[in-house]
Amino acid sequence: MSEAEIYDVIVVGSGTAGASTALRAAELGLSVLIIEKAHKYGGTSATSGGVMWLPNHQLTPSDDSREKTMEYLNHLLRSEVQRDRLDVYVDQAPKMAHFLKSVGVPLMPAAWPDYFADAPSARGDRSVICDTFDGRKLGDHFLHMREQYTRFKVFNRYAMDVVEFFSISTRAPGWIKTFLKMAWRYWSDLGTRMLGKRDRRFTQGGALMGHVYSKVFDRGVEVRLETRLDELIVRGEEVTGVKVSHFGRPYEIIARHGVVLCAGGFEWNQELRDRYWPVPGQTRNSSTPEDANRGEALIAGLNAGAATEHTEAGWWIPTMHMPMPKASNFEEIHQAAFDVGRPHSVCVNRNGDRFVDEACSYDEFGEAMVADHQKTGANNPCWLVFDAQFRAKFTAGGFMPNLISPDWMIPKDYWDHYIFKADSVEALAHKVHLPVDKLKTVVANMNQYALSGDDPEFGRGSNDYDRMFGDANVSPNPCLGAINKAPYYAVPINLGDLGTKGGLKANADGCVVNSEDQPIGNLYAAGNNAGSPFGNLYPGAGGTIGPAMTFGYVAANHIAQRAGKLAKAAEDSEAASGSATAPASITA
Repeated sequence: MSEAEIYDVIVVGSGTAGASTALRAAELGLSVLIIEKAHKYGGTSATSGGVMWLPNHQLTPSDDSREKTMEYLNHLLRSEVQRDRLDVYVDQAPKMAHFLKSVGVPLMPAAWPDYFADAPSARGDRSVICDTFDGRKLGDHFLHMREQYTRFKVFNRYAMDVVEFFSISTRAPGWIKTFLKMAWRYWSDLGTRMLGKRDRRFTQGGALMGHVYSKVFDRGVEVRLETRLDELIVRGEEVTGVKVSHFGRPYEIIARHGVVLCAGGFEWNQELRDRYWPVPGQTRNSSTPEDANRGEALIAGLNAGAATEHTEAGWWIPTMHMPMPKASNFEEIHQAAFDVGRPHSVCVNRNGDRFVDEACSYDEFGEAMVADHQKTGANNPCWLVFDAQFRAKFTAGGFMPNLISPDWMIPKDYWDHYIFKADSVEALAHKVHLPVDKLKTVVANMNQYALSGDDPEFGRGSNDYDRMFGDANVSPNPCLGAINKAPYYAVPINLGDLGTKGGLKANADGCVVNSEDQPIGNLYAAGNNAGSPFGNLYPGAGGTIGPAMTFGYVAANHIAQRAGKLAKAAEDSEAASGSATAPASITA
């Protein structure tokens, strides 16, 4: 038997949690290996919007503060949380942001309202994004990063940043010029076209991962692909390494100071969904990479004696199915996060009843689906109903606006299976088996609300978050437009997810704990395979990635302290504390 490899730190999973852990640990002088079971690195994060919720980040002058952040969160928390862990997140998130900036990751606040815009101390500047990244700067690693989904590309080719996405999806003034510029940039890049179809311009989650991984690779960290975690090696009271397999070949890797589990949640494991979630739904409704996050890290942690928390909760998002281009026997998932709240539309359950402010955050939309299904049994899926005005301007999941993808271009076998169409509301109700009178009443009510600008049922369009994703050309309420122009359409909307909010229970240092809240030696967790510091709450855009990167950073600091490498961390902390933009010192 060959001698086992040895590293200071082994990171399981290559998403933002793993990348943050590896970058910080390597910066502190620790040897690091990232193992990734997929054939591409970047995890779910590389396919995401790439937004981090980092309150009081102070990347630009701001009057945000720790106190305002806690006022906002305390008003909203809906489940028991570990208060010390939440405190550490609020204190360390700004430090993590300044660390990234100090090593050259270009961060900038986004004009994105907190998801509960009416709550005390809600703001519009706590979400942070990265500028676009030239993927070719990754060299040989360029083609091995996980690629964005179709939904973040036009015609499955042209990568869109956040501004371009909203310009095109809402047909804002100048959107045609925006699209033509994207197309020219793509086709004029002859060198990359010789390599393949992939756009060298990494945006959103790809941009964040590109910038961070360029720093990870600069520090000599290896990302070992097609390497699956099979088991944690436990000796006495602590974890000493991992048992892995590579195309079926098993071997062991030893960790001197820590194994950090950053391998995503369990949303692609139907057995675990059925065990933990109140409305399990199907794995195929998830919008994370297919069959990727199957809970291997959670299972390995449980087998090592770990406790869990918040496993009943998911990061919800409405989704819908469509056949894959040029492969009609296979389906792909499309998010409908913002589509469900556009004007000229309404969402109803299978009883024909509205159940939510459709323009709310996608996680709240999912929470409403769960609650309604528990009450009525008539949700998941629900129905998005819209008219020709909506169809002309907006996306409906994977269906592009009529101007880009007119009805005649939609394959005939999609009709009455993935999208439904009729000349009247009554005929549409018959097609999708909704109560005719109820649907007619709902549509008539929405038309009245569009005239007055007021939704007395659910307050759609009554706050900054709702209005951000409406149509500025529609008044008096940009989220309410009459549903009165034939033909009429409907698409089924599923309870999808961005992963799990719950998993292994970790303490304020990122250490995985057992049922008695005692740390399991050398074992850490960050990201969606750990419980969220917010419990069952999604406070703002980037509420997944912000804590994932922060607790990866926290775990790396704690490992470095235990390994006697804390001098660099303390030096960074002291430098930051001398700045008006820095929070308190590192928690060890």
